[in-house]
Amino acid sequence: MSVPRQLPNAITIVRILCAPVFLWMLLADGGADGALRWWAAVLFIVAIASDGIDGYIARRYDIVTDLGKLLDPIADKVLTGAAFVGLSILGELDWWVTIIVLIREIGITVYRFMVVSDHVLAAAWMGKLKTVAQSIALSLALLPLAAVVGDWIVWLNIVTMWAAVILTIASGLDYVVSEVRGARKRRTA
Repeated sequence: MSVPRQLPNAITIVRILCAPVFLWMLLADGGADGALRWWAAVLFIVAIASDGIDGYIARRYDIVTDLGKLLDPIADKVLTGAAFVGLSILGELDWWVTIIVLIREIGITVYRFMVVSDHVLAAAWMGKLKTVAQSIALSLALLPLAAVVGDWIVWLNIVTMWAAVILTIASGLDYVVSEVRGARKRRTA
């Protein structure tokens, strides 16, 4: 079976385009637990899950591109960033959490663009784990499940959000350490 070479990148771009639609849906009714909130959560979950699909297609059909390596983590950051900001605007997530996440995400993204002419800074394993943790925590925060399953889900969300924040900080430090080591190797080579 032949797969168009740009299919994974097209999926990634659609994920980026979903972010403003998702954010509008989340904020449109003030975060009420109505239909728009559920649809916003579903859109977020489908869009963030597409991250695995585009990566799988690219690796499976050997159509991994430098553009894809650059765009894919940016798409994740745009979508998760929109969710963090939206939840903070609604008062459902402390702004300090969102600020820590955004500083890390924007910092790594800016650095990616600074070094793109030298090398592509692809997502590392800890960065991927961070994205999974953020996706789970955000999905739990977005879905108005407390009314359906009870307040224990709020505690589960608190634990997953803490794990996401810790992994966000740790993965940011991991990128910095890896890049410093790589720069040293390039200078000595």
